[in-house]
Amino acid sequence: MSADSISVNRIREVLLVTVPPEPDDETITMLQEKVLAAMERHNARGLVLDISTVDTLDSFFARTIIETGQMVKLMGGRTVIAGMRTGVAITATQLGLVFGHLLTALDVDRALDLLGES
Repeated sequence: MSADSISVNRIREVLLVTVPPEPDDETITMLQEKVLAAMERHNARGLVLDISTVDTLDSFFARTIIETGQMVKLMGGRTVIAGMRTGVAITATQLGLVFGHLLTALDVDRALDLLGES
């Protein structure tokens, strides 16, 4: 998957990224780099990571998403994970993942509401 396949969209002061289905390690690493560059470039105050297309969760994907949220927080923003499917939620729980300060929302609309962008 190429870096061009990952788009970081700005909605007012919030960045929106839809994670592609079946993301491999390289894609997730590129996503993290693009998000952090966009945070700096746009002086964004929040990030919505839409994972509604993702069916499976592995430890690298989960760790990188959590780390990205921590980095966004260090840059002054908040992160909302939106659209988590049932199977992904079950796997995350079974892996013992703790999302810490990351917020979650059923969908992008609710995520934007949490960040005050509706």
